Amino acid sequence: MTFGEKVIAFDQTLEYTGSLPTGIEIMNPFKNNHTVEAITKNFYTKFFSDSNPRHLILGINPGRFGAGATGIPFTDTIRLNEKCGIAFDGFRTYEPSSAFVYDMIDAFGGTYVFYNKFFVSAICPLGFTIINNKGKTINYNYYDSKALTQLVYDFILVTLKKQLDFGIDRSVCFCLGTGKNEAFLRQLNAEHRFFKEIVALEHPRYIMQYKAKSKQVYIEKYLAAFNSEPQSG
Repeated sequence: MTFGEKVIAFDQTLEYTGSLPTGIEIMNPFKNNHTVEAITKNFYTKFFSDSNPRHLILGINPGRFGAGATGIPFTDTIRLNEKCGIAFDGFRTYEPSSAFVYDMIDAFGGTYVFYNKFFVSAICPLGFTIINNKGKTINYNYYDSKALTQLVYDFILVTLKKQLDFGIDRSVCFCLGTGKNEAFLRQLNAEHRFFKEIVALEHPRYIMQYKAKSKQVYIEKYLAAFNSEPQSG
């Protein structure tokens, strides 16, 4: 199987069957969703139809307007069409994190160059939502409550191990999020020694929300990290 075929098979069987804290709902874009199934098949066939090893980039968990809509981490429907060249004529979603990531990918050399070296996923490959006090459905992170973290810990561990079998170069893993996401991954890695090194970078959502005027500085920081990664073997 190619790298892409392994990802497609993983996504198609991805399901969380455990319990959740009251008020928190699982967000699984792959379950009974033929649109997402077609998108992911097209994407991973287009960019991952080989057996080359890739470095892993881990975000937090899917958001509603990025991977929650397309099945592709940090890829909203705008970037899916305009940057990945995969036609999608349904609903339109905009995710600030996706805008940053694809500006960075452009600076790196474009989608083919980038995805030939990196596979983007999340520590928890499925997302969560909660209804806030205004009655609005919003994203919820796996680390936003200790109860949720404990309940999904085994799911995170099992799914990460499966993804390592895609053909991941374990010399370095890039973590998007320098707070709780980084702390969780470093603890997980200390226990299981998945990677020789973890390099943490500020999360794209944080950059776009709080540091938008310095976006280019962060793009250059990402490029410096990705271009200085050690060689395989």
